Amino acid sequence: MMKHTPSDPQFEPKVRKSFQNQPMMKTFEATLTKVEPGGVEIVLPYRSQLTQQHGFLHAGAVATCLDNACGYAALSLAPSGKEVLTVEYKVNFLSPAKGTQLIARGHVTKAGKNLSVCHANAYINNNNQEKLVATMLATIIAVDKHKY
Repeated sequence: MMKHTPSDPQFEPKVRKSFQNQPMMKTFEATLTKVEPGGVEIVLPYRSQLTQQHGFLHAGAVATCLDNACGYAALSLAPSGKEVLTVEYKVNFLSPAKGTQLIARGHVTKAGKNLSVCHANAYINNNNQEKLVATMLATIIAVDKHKY
């Protein structure tokens, strides 16, 4: 992972507070397990309520975790008073996701003044073995906190 220097010394509490305030992540029972400058980790427990008809985690749940991993990685480098929104993303699903938990790790590839390019990988944990199941490339925009 690239080394980044956050512009906001309070980046970690800012990221954690935003994550705690997100209803979707509460619905998924996901947790933010790691916050570093330019990188985060989100863990989603496998639950049948989040699966598709074959018992795999639904692609929408996987993509949501990847999107959040990219967004919160970008937020960790955003200046104070800024929030982030996803501009676009592309996701590749590489393998069905069935195991005990999904781990999404997001990183900032290039942080810009307004736009950041981020990437995230999702791994399924099964018997303490991680298997790559999806990857995402995303563009994230920093916006003034009170503008939207």
